[in-house]
Amino acid sequence: MNPAAGDLPGAPVGGRQRTAHWLAQIGLFCLPALVLTVPINLLPYGLLLLASTLLAPELLWRARHMGGQPVKVLTWLMLAVLALGLLSVLMFEQGLRDVDNRSRFVVIPWIALWVCALRPDLRWLWRGALAGLLVTFAMSLWQVLQGAPRAELFTNAIVLADIVMVLMVLLVFCRPSRRWSLVIVGMAAGCGTIVLTGSRGVFAALLALLVVLALSLRWRTGTARLSVLAGMLAIGATLLLSVPELRHQVRLSELHSDMQRMEQGDSDSSAGARVERLQVAWDTFLDHPLVGVGIGHFDDAMQRVPVCRENPDEQRCHLGHAHNDVAEWAATQGMPGLLLLLAVYGVPLWVFVRLHRRSGRSTFRGPAAAGIMIVTTYVLCGLTQSMFAHQMTASFYVTIVGLLAGLSILEGARHRGANAG
Repeated sequence: MNPAAGDLPGAPVGGRQRTAHWLAQIGLFCLPALVLTVPINLLPYGLLLLASTLLAPELLWRARHMGGQPVKVLTWLMLAVLALGLLSVLMFEQGLRDVDNRSRFVVIPWIALWVCALRPDLRWLWRGALAGLLVTFAMSLWQVLQGAPRAELFTNAIVLADIVMVLMVLLVFCRPSRRWSLVIVGMAAGCGTIVLTGSRGVFAALLALLVVLALSLRWRTGTARLSVLAGMLAIGATLLLSVPELRHQVRLSELHSDMQRMEQGDSDSSAGARVERLQVAWDTFLDHPLVGVGIGHFDDAMQRVPVCRENPDEQRCHLGHAHNDVAEWAATQGMPGLLLLLAVYGVPLWVFVRLHRRSGRSTFRGPAAAGIMIVTTYVLCGLTQSMFAHQMTASFYVTIVGLLAGLSILEGARHRGANAG
């Protein structure tokens, strides 16, 4: 797992290659800064990726040696996802649109090599995450003040909260030295946006981020850091429970009502619909353990629910997915889907762990650490959301995995080059 260092990674020189390098830097900033704040989300980054690639394709060709085993492993993952997606298309006579989100995995090795070739600075990604969090909070606050029940911006409230959570991970683990004041401001903006979305599904990922952050800091003892974190969480929980406006915004009263309705057998609620879909997914998996019902066709499985057969217009029967990663992949692709989901999260996690060990860092920080935490965030958010059923979350995952893999490879090459020198 040792990518060849070649010459020490530095910025490309020469007019055309230098231009491509700066387009890559701008792309690193635009990705997190614009993903939530403009209607076209990832398109600006995609255009910069394409333009910079066309400006210096020879650099990407040479970078394949630096990419080494990490890029090869991610390429095999990409091929597995595409192969199983095409198999679903052939078996269920689906259109290619049904597997569109899975096809986005093709960019992972491209982006990793693009980073190795053009060598953008990690600080641009951090600056973009900070800008994205601040502008997203301002826009979300304005939307709620204008009368919207929940902040959604250009997507839906759950996806907005999930992507904000990922931006917070980038802000914390890609931070430059001596930037804690800005990290705190960005974290506050991110937490504020999550409250405004009313999404509860990111709380587990947020807790994981805070715990890992507390354990990785070099300040006093681990016990002292965890005690401070516990105190902050207690204050936050007290505010959410005692301030009516906050309790209403994060829908805690609604959750209590949902639980009462579920006890009475009524599944027509946010929590009830999720539990119902888990049961449908399990029954569907038992009936179709090898192939499922086809990617993007979870609504077909919902026809086993009596209310969905009797009332075709029932809203909860047409949500498009299972609101849980394991349930979604098991019901739509059977056991191969479950194994593929394990690879989709497990392979990048393994790659990032190996790259972090070779990064030369003595603390849990840097692009590989950010990659580990982003995979963890997706896993935890996937407990209440189908992360690859939405264009934005699917596209952002494959993009950020490729970016952080490339940046981690560069960091490791620089560390080995410095030691050799």
